[in-house]
Amino acid sequence: MKKLVAALLCVASLNAVHAQTDENKMPALDKSPMDMAYFPNDYPILKTQDKATDPLIARVIYSRPQKANRVIFGDLVKYKEVWRLGANEATELDFYKDVKIGGKKVPKGRYTLYAIPDSAQWTLIINKDTDVWGAFKYNDKKDVVRIAVPVQTTAEPLDPLSMKFEKTGNGTNLVVGWDTQMASLPIDTK
Repeated sequence: MKKLVAALLCVASLNAVHAQTDENKMPALDKSPMDMAYFPNDYPILKTQDKATDPLIARVIYSRPQKANRVIFGDLVKYKEVWRLGANEATELDFYKDVKIGGKKVPKGRYTLYAIPDSAQWTLIINKDTDVWGAFKYNDKKDVVRIAVPVQTTAEPLDPLSMKFEKTGNGTNLVVGWDTQMASLPIDTK
């Protein structure tokens, strides 16, 4: 009888360990990890160090796909089609104050940022629909603003997809670069 009880306890504990392992298994590392950029640059660090002299204006959260020996623009990212401007979830753009883009007022809030790339220019789109995966359910009726911006060709390929804010006289540019293309979204904060 003692052997039977011991065997049952052993089986029960193995089942408990197996169930615990499956339930507690963490997802694998994403091939296109999320990243974010702030304007002013390094705002959270400056705030923590009591060195932030300007208020927080904007933040972008995006996934960073890699080139991985692929042809990016015109192939992986189709020309003249809406692109989530990254991988996985569509790129999110937060404004912490009202701004102007292309002369149009964009109220403070959280938005999705899309692009329609082409070889000479990109159409950058600020859209009200948030928490979406890709551009599969993109709805142009929820666009807040669209702006055409020229594409610059870089001397060296950029990998992975990268974004940063650059300070300008009127506010900032959100610079997006991947492979040999770069485009900037002008954001007027004045």
